[in-house]
Amino acid sequence: MESIEKQIIASLSKRGRGTVFFSDSFSHLGTANRIHKAMEILIKQEKIIRVARGIYCYPKIDKQLGLGVLFPSVDDIVKAIAKRDHARVVPTGVWAQNKLGLSTQVPLNFVYLTDGTSRKLEILNGCMVTFKHTALKNLSFTNYLAMLINVALRDLGQENITEEHIKRIHQLLQHEKQSDIERDYGRMTGWIREIVRGAYE
Repeated sequence: MESIEKQIIASLSKRGRGTVFFSDSFSHLGTANRIHKAMEILIKQEKIIRVARGIYCYPKIDKQLGLGVLFPSVDDIVKAIAKRDHARVVPTGVWAQNKLGLSTQVPLNFVYLTDGTSRKLEILNGCMVTFKHTALKNLSFTNYLAMLINVALRDLGQENITEEHIKRIHQLLQHEKQSDIERDYGRMTGWIREIVRGAYE
């Protein structure tokens, strides 16, 4: 019979490099202590990396530029957590604004709205990810970009919106079908809806 370590790597190889996974994903292979030991062995063998307590990655390896092990992005880690917990998430605050190109600031702490449990998680090199529970209506958008725009602009505040912000929003929306965005008009804050509507006039 193959060792637990080999079974884990075989499973990860099928999922592909860059996969973020959890120790309990392999609970069917043995006890919690045995799985923990297997993870420690694989880390020492440099086959996987730990990104947070109980969360690991089968990392991509850059050979072309010689960068070696590539760590997963914060978004990759958060998406894996959301998928496991069957929760919806969306970046908020400075992080949301950065992702849309409304701000050049890169936060040290990343905040996400979720319909799941509120909590904090330390990942990678001391970065903190905060999950803030919010009402389902704030996450029930059918179009992800529309939801991200609504969250980012609402955090900025109407009084702080500049012409550059509006121009950037309009640029982003040029790649989205108007009919797809219109479905979410009723979920947007009024003044944000008017900015979004202006992209199609």
